[in-house]
Amino acid sequence: MKMRIVVIGANAAGAKAASKAKRINPHAEVTLVDRGNFISYGACGIPYYVSDTVADVKELMSTPVGVVRDASFFNKVKGVKVLTGTEAVAINREVRTVELLETSTARRYVLDYDRLVLATGSTPFLPSFDNNNLQGILTVKSIEDAELLKSHAVAGKQACIVGAGLIGLETAEALRQKGLDVTVMEMRDQVLPGVLDAEMAALVEKHLRMNGVRVMTSCRVTGFTGAGRVEGVIADKGGVAAQLVVVAPGVRPNSGLAREAGLEIGATGAIAVDSRMQTSDPRIFACGDCCESLHLVTGGKVFVPLGSTANKQGRVAGINAAGGEATFPGILGTSILKVFTINAGKTGLTEAEAKACGYGVETVLSPAPDKAHFFPGARPIALKIVAERETGRILGLQAVGEGAVDKRLDAAAAAITFKATADQLSQLDLAYAPPYSAAMDNLIVAADILKNKLAGHARGISAGEVKRKLDEGDDFILLDVRSPAEHAEVGIEGAKLIPLGALREKLDSLPRDKEIVTFCKISLRGYEAQKILDGAGFGKTRFLDGGIMMWPYELRRG
Repeated sequence: MKMRIVVIGANAAGAKAASKAKRINPHAEVTLVDRGNFISYGACGIPYYVSDTVADVKELMSTPVGVVRDASFFNKVKGVKVLTGTEAVAINREVRTVELLETSTARRYVLDYDRLVLATGSTPFLPSFDNNNLQGILTVKSIEDAELLKSHAVAGKQACIVGAGLIGLETAEALRQKGLDVTVMEMRDQVLPGVLDAEMAALVEKHLRMNGVRVMTSCRVTGFTGAGRVEGVIADKGGVAAQLVVVAPGVRPNSGLAREAGLEIGATGAIAVDSRMQTSDPRIFACGDCCESLHLVTGGKVFVPLGSTANKQGRVAGINAAGGEATFPGILGTSILKVFTINAGKTGLTEAEAKACGYGVETVLSPAPDKAHFFPGARPIALKIVAERETGRILGLQAVGEGAVDKRLDAAAAAITFKATADQLSQLDLAYAPPYSAAMDNLIVAADILKNKLAGHARGISAGEVKRKLDEGDDFILLDVRSPAEHAEVGIEGAKLIPLGALREKLDSLPRDKEIVTFCKISLRGYEAQKILDGAGFGKTRFLDGGIMMWPYELRRG
């Protein structure tokens, strides 16, 4: 008798699992079930369809050669039977059946399985807002959402995005490109919470504002106004007019079907699985946005829904459901986005996450051009490394800038996966030519700074701490060691100027009993100045991490 494999959910994880299961066991009878009418589409591409970057919605559902991945495609090419418009409403584990509801006819029937794969995905989290049923309040998750959002994206309208995560910011850009007036509201105190630390997020927020997006952080939305159709958003920091609202505060795993079947649900609310993507029932597997993952740094279970993870987990689940043997080791939560002309992403732990997990951390902020500085087209990027102070192990990397941040994140993801230390990261044999990087790549430079910090040679201070000291009137010297021309163009209010080349000659003009914080554009000269002062016997010296390029506050100009 043929093995019967049923896969519930036909997007990234489910489609991958069904296809792989059929390849592993060509004699198996594989059925793919989905409650929607569109399957195997790239939901991450929805904002780009809304902005017209992707011209036709079919491109989100097509193979690289333009073949639409519909039921006929899966049947003819993959050998997989597809049931769309069909919802799985119950699992009977004792007799190994799934109860299905055909939504167009309300017909109910059961499907037998020998192995079951749950790829039920996630659903946008909708808080209990007042009047959240008004027309014009949308989410961004499905092809139907994409079509609806695009039809509402009319130039001149006022739009509000609730939630400043990855999807929220990508949608904000899409709507701005369509000519809408856009406000982003975020209940936490920064954009991209959980992706970036505050000083890195500040760079993204500044870029959003420069492109005409109004950003309101620490702003809690409570409801909406309007008669039938949304007209405004009510929040604790004041309301804004909006004829279009996109609610994007995050998603929740669709684990209800598994929960009702008695499968183990993890502390995150997602389905608990082992490294084989096997649930608490050995005949049932789960993959994608509905299940937990193991974090490769902390060893704890996390819920981080990403299309990349869903595809990898789907492959593993499909192999094992078909009788093969595969494992999924875990994730680092590597994430990236482009918003207008800036790129931002992270891999591993942020500083905030690392501290919350109990790590003693050391951090580095390192801004520099992404290519050789003399090569045309070089663009700035800023890196932040988070490391374990005691061992030097790299825990995470964040990258923000108009240049190529992706390859630095990818290299760091590999290093973190294999538990590399600062010393090992600094010795990576990375590709070099002026069109691609400086001779000492940004990642190598950042690792060298980290080594200096861990060894006690370099002592940094964050922009936030310097700002606090300035605001509270602390008695210290903020020393700008740039050139007079640089200092005259832009600077930090209250800083004293002594160019690096003149510092040795003017040591006697500096008080030896005060703390001195040095800085330059990126704090390379700031570090040099700290070492000069150290060598001259100054006892309390530090440099401003990341220099003026990483200063997120208002600067003096002219």
